[in-house]
Amino acid sequence: RWPPAVICYICGRQYGTKSISIHEPQCLKKWHRENDMLPKHLRRPEPKKPEVSPIQAKGFYDLDSLNEAAWISAQNQLVPCDICGRTFLPDRLIVHQQSCKPK
Repeated sequence: RWPPAVICYICGRQYGTKSISIHEPQCLKKWHRENDMLPKHLRRPEPKKPEVSPIQAKGFYDLDSLNEAAWISAQNQLVPCDICGRTFLPDRLIVHQQSCKPK
């Protein structure tokens, strides 16, 4: 059995419960750097961390619902291609559109 993992709400990758608190601030800084370099029409608002309330009196979180909300947040960062409809991160969309051909 794998140790519990938490999904980053910014990039959608899985991290351990101890390292997610280290990863998220660094990921947000990287997100800001990359977002600032995009053309104005592809810039996005800063992703907001999903709020999930504790489900137990001891203050523990439901890891599945936390991960579900983080995954949805990460997927909302994707932008569809105008030609084929596939979704990409905005910086990758620019590269994709150079080779995307209409059917």
